[in-house]
Amino acid sequence: MKFRKTLLPAGWYPQNSVEIDGFLSGFRLKEGKNCISAIAPHAGWYYSGKIAAKAAAQLADEIDTVAVIGGHLPKGYPALFAMEDEVQTPLGNISIDKELRDILLKKFNAMEDSYFDNTVEVLLPMVRYFLPNASLLWMRLPSDMTSFDAGKALFETAKNYNRKIAVLASADLTHYGKNYSFSPRGLGKEALNWMSEINDRHFIEAVEAGDPALVLERSEKDLSCCSAGAVLGAMGFASAAGLEKANLLEYGTSTDKADGEIPDSFVGYAAMVW
Repeated sequence: MKFRKTLLPAGWYPQNSVEIDGFLSGFRLKEGKNCISAIAPHAGWYYSGKIAAKAAAQLADEIDTVAVIGGHLPKGYPALFAMEDEVQTPLGNISIDKELRDILLKKFNAMEDSYFDNTVEVLLPMVRYFLPNASLLWMRLPSDMTSFDAGKALFETAKNYNRKIAVLASADLTHYGKNYSFSPRGLGKEALNWMSEINDRHFIEAVEAGDPALVLERSEKDLSCCSAGAVLGAMGFASAAGLEKANLLEYGTSTDKADGEIPDSFVGYAAMVW
């Protein structure tokens, strides 16, 4: 049996269920808990765990397989899949849906994900916690329109093989400041307001509208999304299910942990569901 070990250090994600419970304190789940596609941030849990947990918690309970779609892949890159049998999380192992994965490998002309990357791994403890009986598809998609089509193909393939499947897409929003060589509005409060109220807002509105071409355009021109391919995959999956418009659950930034001071660099995060 091939086994994929955790590579991220402990501070990246929750180490026990108590931490995840704390993320949801005071949060009321949408009635029915029937979402089949969601977007969650992939920063370390200290910064974005509360937002990520709200997206993961909203996925429908009666699910056979969760496709966690990561990114960090440029335009033109093939889809990547984890080829192991199980993956490790601090809350227990998750089995890979090997049958569905092998079908999709051929359909997508995909490759093995042999790289170290945080975008999928960081969300796995929450998948294990909220959907303990579900198996996993570990996949990453490039930042181009093929990923929207891949999301649609994922839905149709799962339907044809009688799989009840949900998608959890892993993406952060604008990376702003000196650390990211992107500071078109200078620094401080004005820059933070511009990022959250204009740059990130425009990207969120494109997702809410169900417009994949505009999502990709915003990501490329505004640098407002890290891992747009994951977002496009979630959109394509939702579109194939007849769900065009997403709902924003919560938005925040890494400055929420800054004790009132605005650092030189910060990142936007959003939880969205279909």
